[in-house]
Amino acid sequence: MNHYSLSKYLLIFSVIVVCAFYALPNLFGEDPAVQISPPYAREMKLTPAVQEKALATLKEANITPLRTEMDAEAKQLLLRFADTDTQLKAYSLLKGVLKEYVVAQNLASATPDWLLYIGAKPMYLGLDLRGGVHFLMQVDMPTAIQQDEEQYIDEFRSLFRNEKLRYKGLNRVVETGLSGIEISFAEMPMREQAKKLIAKQYGAELLLVDKDKVDEYILRLTFSEMALREKKKGAVEQNITTLNNRINELGVAEPVIQQQGEDRIVVQLPGVQDTARAKEILGATATLEFRLTEGDYQQWADAEKTGRAPVNARLYHRRDGNPVLLKRSVIVTGDQISNAVATTDQRTGEPVTAVSLGNKGAKRMDDATKANVGKPMAVVFIEYKVETKEVNGKPVTERHKIEEVINVATIQERFSSRFQITGLGANEARNLALLLRAGALKAPMEVIEERTVGPSLGKENIRLGFISSVFGFLGVILIMWLRYSTFGWVANFALLMNVIILIALMSILQATLTLPGIAGIALTLGMAVDANVLIYERMREEVVNGNSPQASIYAGFEKAFITIFDSNLTTLLAALMLFSFGSGPVRGFAVTLSLGIMTSMFTAIWVSRAVINFFYGSKKLTQLPV
Repeated sequence: MNHYSLSKYLLIFSVIVVCAFYALPNLFGEDPAVQISPPYAREMKLTPAVQEKALATLKEANITPLRTEMDAEAKQLLLRFADTDTQLKAYSLLKGVLKEYVVAQNLASATPDWLLYIGAKPMYLGLDLRGGVHFLMQVDMPTAIQQDEEQYIDEFRSLFRNEKLRYKGLNRVVETGLSGIEISFAEMPMREQAKKLIAKQYGAELLLVDKDKVDEYILRLTFSEMALREKKKGAVEQNITTLNNRINELGVAEPVIQQQGEDRIVVQLPGVQDTARAKEILGATATLEFRLTEGDYQQWADAEKTGRAPVNARLYHRRDGNPVLLKRSVIVTGDQISNAVATTDQRTGEPVTAVSLGNKGAKRMDDATKANVGKPMAVVFIEYKVETKEVNGKPVTERHKIEEVINVATIQERFSSRFQITGLGANEARNLALLLRAGALKAPMEVIEERTVGPSLGKENIRLGFISSVFGFLGVILIMWLRYSTFGWVANFALLMNVIILIALMSILQATLTLPGIAGIALTLGMAVDANVLIYERMREEVVNGNSPQASIYAGFEKAFITIFDSNLTTLLAALMLFSFGSGPVRGFAVTLSLGIMTSMFTAIWVSRAVINFFYGSKKLTQLPV
């Protein structure tokens, strides 16, 4: 009656042994480390000279790393240290010496190689346990929609030019907070022709509305609700992708980048302490445009005085304030750049940004330079900034688009996919290269919440969380022993296996453990023995009803199962709802609670029953040891 087959015993034993191995890495902790990587890992490798230079710099400051590791592909050098104070000193020194490389603080796992060989890794630690910075960033949706509308205006100009369709005006307008595009025509048939062209090209994406004035026929275009939702969704997704790329460039380990609501993004950077640098890189919306110049110096000065530019040109300003006229048509934009690296011009020794273009951009650049050798070409640096000021006691958000000509150079010869941008400082060249490699944000973002957690506070959180969990575990053990005697120890063994399996699952899934997650583990410790309590109380009822001890053990497990399943299912559904609709700490709590419920079902029912069956299944019991 109370026997398991050998295969069931082997299965349960195998699960426990495997989980014990995969939970083991969490006992070894982490070493404070400094990570050195190339500015563009796909193109560059670290040489032995870099390692020698780093070690020599540290030796001069009497700093000795615990261990130095270079990965197999020579794309990352890791220097481990005994404590965070030594790590910070080493980081400051190496950052100043290895300026052409990405130097970042990190916490490197101290897991032995033999465990890593079988894929056993420790679970990630969240920001509140590891230290670092937390940003809540809001995407500027009006600017994102404005950029889309301006792109449509350029497309309409090309479409009408190809179809030889004449129009009077094509502009973006904003009325009562709602933006759109207005196209004016001198004749109604031309407007009707334009409507057919736009409807054929864009379908239901745009809503078309007629507006008539004296001797003028206007077509008003706005995004449909569905198109507007898709564009907002796309803006957030593009920003998240760009943020991922930028954080990879910074060398931050295990970042958290999640969408929150319709237009907000949560960014958590464990181990990062330089919030100013992080905000500068994450929030920058820099991109470039390459345009040919229009006219000569005299025409530029005249345009500056009169404030009027030719129809096919726009007035810009250089960094020194001098005016320059550039053609409206853009040769190449920043999103067509495939790679950018900060380097030094071998002829002049000046810092430059070496740019590589993709196929489409390379062809456009080749065509433009082939036809304009000997003529000047300008590089326009475009940046969007969002500032929040207090006006009459209320926060008011102001958006600024900054367009600055950073370089005007004469095209000496035909070129296409590779060239250099000059006229930059060393830091500026590095930042520009990083931003261009990572891609441009779809829309600017404003940091609306910022928190910094120091590494010492993270350690204290871990210590207190561990102590609270241990005391909770010991309290449960004591109560189960006093209440259920020998079978109470079986429940305590099952509880210990539950903790091991839970930690192993979180490690295998590479889940992030946060402070609320520790609270979820502590709660699981208390809830895990609920199933054993129901089973043991059912056994006692069966004995009172006159059943034999063996029959009571069997009935206790069989009859309590449905109750245990129902109670855990409702709790699991609540945890899944927390995970689905919550964010940040709430989701961390939900993950540990959900996994804890599933592991407690396994240990309380199958593991505890296996132990009882193994020791008592073949015995003739005169009384129940519970």
